[in-house]
Amino acid sequence: MVEYQTISVVVEKPIATVKLSRPDALNALNAKMAHELVVALDSLDADDSVRCVVLTGSDKVFCAGADVKEMAQLSAAEISMADHLRPVWERVWRFRKPIIAALSGYALGGGLELAMCCDIIVASEGTKLGQPEVNIGIIPGGGGTQRLTRAVGKYKAMEMILTGGMMSADEAKAHGLVNRVVPTGRYLEEATKLASEIASKAPLAVRSAKQAIAGSQERGLSEGIELERRLFYELFGSEDRKEGMSAFLEKRKPNFSGR
Repeated sequence: MVEYQTISVVVEKPIATVKLSRPDALNALNAKMAHELVVALDSLDADDSVRCVVLTGSDKVFCAGADVKEMAQLSAAEISMADHLRPVWERVWRFRKPIIAALSGYALGGGLELAMCCDIIVASEGTKLGQPEVNIGIIPGGGGTQRLTRAVGKYKAMEMILTGGMMSADEAKAHGLVNRVVPTGRYLEEATKLASEIASKAPLAVRSAKQAIAGSQERGLSEGIELERRLFYELFGSEDRKEGMSAFLEKRKPNFSGR
């Protein structure tokens, strides 16, 4: 079993909870945490008994962003050659199973970008979200200018990124950036409950639905519809499709196998 230093992983099948754990640094993302997240997600993606993942931090902070202390030592050439934190953005975004971000406290900079790489976001009341990179002379580098704009629209994204300001969880929900806002202390419970509901569905269908929706962010409408149709047809060869339709016709609960 892998021993992690900056994260913890708890698997209670079919749900896995990955927790960011650098409390002295407000869970700031550094190279080590990024590497450990990639290793953990590789393992969870390969484990068919895990059907959904919850990514969280502490009650005080989800993630305060990329580790400025680490970044401050890098030149333009060094940060480019190191492909700074890109592997973790790509790994979360390309994870085949649903990932739910459970936020509390602060989700800023790279922390918000990490949450936006997930599929669903649950936040506790009082959570603050923002892209404050302009305050330290840079811009978001983990997809913030792109994903935030797609989530909240050009004008709100411009305001947040150009001023470095934060929005509340309620405001984020109103703009479509957060799915659910729950009382403080219940964010992880709510995310886990949602993960359990998703995990009860047909795994191959869930995976295909996620792939089709994610594809809509990278393709035009015609290409997206073609992807959806291909995945739809492919599912007709699955055992879960036969089981699901049989259970529906027989008025019983389906027993999905993920095959």
